[in-house]
Amino acid sequence: MSLIARELREVWDALRATNGHRGDALTEVRIRELRGIRDLRLPFGYPVSVLAGPNGCGKSTVLFACASAYDVPERGPRDLTPGSLFPDFTSRQAGVSSDAGRRTTIEFHYRHRGEPVSMTWTRGRSWERNFPNGGGRQPERPVYLRTLANLTNPSEVRGVLQLGRKPVETEALPDDLLTFAHRILPWRYRNLTLVSGSASDLLFAEIEGLGETGYSEFHMSSGERSVLRISKDVSRLDNALVLIDEIDTGLHPYTQQQAMLELQRRALRQNLQIVVATHSPVVLDSVPPEARIFLDRDESTGQVRRAPPHRDVFQKALYGGSGDRLFILCEDAVAEGVIRGVLDVLNVELGLLHGDVVIGRNTGRDEFQNHVRTLAKFHKLSDFVLVLDGDSRALEAKLQAVAEQRGHAAQLLFLPGDGPPEPWLWNALRKRPDDYAARLGLSAADFRKSLADVQRLSEGAVRPRGAARVAVTALADRLERTVPEVARIIGRREAERNAMPEFLAGLKTLVERWRRAAVLVAPCGVAVAVNPLGRRGDQSVHRPTPSSRRLKILALSLYSVSLTSW
Repeated sequence: MSLIARELREVWDALRATNGHRGDALTEVRIRELRGIRDLRLPFGYPVSVLAGPNGCGKSTVLFACASAYDVPERGPRDLTPGSLFPDFTSRQAGVSSDAGRRTTIEFHYRHRGEPVSMTWTRGRSWERNFPNGGGRQPERPVYLRTLANLTNPSEVRGVLQLGRKPVETEALPDDLLTFAHRILPWRYRNLTLVSGSASDLLFAEIEGLGETGYSEFHMSSGERSVLRISKDVSRLDNALVLIDEIDTGLHPYTQQQAMLELQRRALRQNLQIVVATHSPVVLDSVPPEARIFLDRDESTGQVRRAPPHRDVFQKALYGGSGDRLFILCEDAVAEGVIRGVLDVLNVELGLLHGDVVIGRNTGRDEFQNHVRTLAKFHKLSDFVLVLDGDSRALEAKLQAVAEQRGHAAQLLFLPGDGPPEPWLWNALRKRPDDYAARLGLSAADFRKSLADVQRLSEGAVRPRGAARVAVTALADRLERTVPEVARIIGRREAERNAMPEFLAGLKTLVERWRRAAVLVAPCGVAVAVNPLGRRGDQSVHRPTPSSRRLKILALSLYSVSLTSW
């Protein structure tokens, strides 16, 4: 485990431990009839939450709604209210389009000074606050809202340039406001100065080792500007709600990870609650799974919904870019063990590299229809092989029908047997005990005795399939192994014997199809890609693979050498 991964897990554990003792927290927001959101309920169970999802799914709307949750000290009466955050355009002129007013509600649930309270913003003719018990007041708390856009909007630039024509104030920012930036950026600042006027301000920075040369935000990269702004604004907050849109803007993946680590440290030390929006897989991986909130918009109804928590395999495919990886999705850890055993054989036969195939699991069979729908929507279905247990064959027609609705075909395989993997595993062990004895580290006599003992132990199970599960689990305990480890050994041996011909041949075909090169390298070095696999009617994969990419690079290198020689 890398150092930063270890540091992330340490801060996760610390935040989890302190979360229940926080006196102030926004625990849930519910949005109805706002910017295409019909009815969306989002709980916040971890102090640092990450919103993710495709464009147009409501991430910024959720952030801005959260910004109106509190009565912010030292803010104007209209600052950070729904009326200012969600303005409507109306015109008295006939024929001019106007925003259609809806009866919008934004409902908040809090823990305020250790007590549960709630409040609702409701829009009729105007926005009004309502309290469920007929009384009360909006909780008070500092709120920080920022969108990390570049300083390139012409009107914004003109406004900042006006600072030079009017009296301004300058403030040398103290070193404690630079700690955040120093932990993230690859250089150290000697000074950071804020030049401010009545409506805008501008940062000037001086880096150690560059003499006395200072430069303003106009000459900073977008990433440097983002980090310095966050460092300045967040470092002195205490018990505040921090909302940042597009946290990954302009930041290198390593810097994104460092920024999220430091934000979580700040959340721990300064009692902050932080919600950020992102498209970055690095940002998502920087918080624990319970902190990742995935949003999606149903294309048929247009409704925004909270998508089920993505398994790691989905997150890598949808947010990390599948690249040159084939993903296998199965039902549970035992099924994964069988598949890994089969791949132990195919890896050698087909020359697969480590990381070429990624296996995801712990998904119920009833969720597979939603998985197919989601993967097809993002054109990722061709990167997945869906492996179900033997008793899920009746789902094949339904899954293919879901894929066909979006013009794709699902790649389905079923594990051997007509039930879950355990009965098939148990039968394999009983049929060839002497074969498996040495592989499991026992003599033939001892292994046969263990099988007999376990058989008697499992005979009290109500159903035969339950008996097999009990037997395999008990045997694994005797061997001081996990059931998935035993399943992998059996899967490997049965694949070597070709005792599961249908599954072995099916997986081999799909892996070979995935690996087949379909990039044509023209003499001039231009690669021509053909349509991707998965569209109905396609019979083969048409996408680059690791080996085809290396072949293309070699071809281009030889072509360059030939030109130089000529």
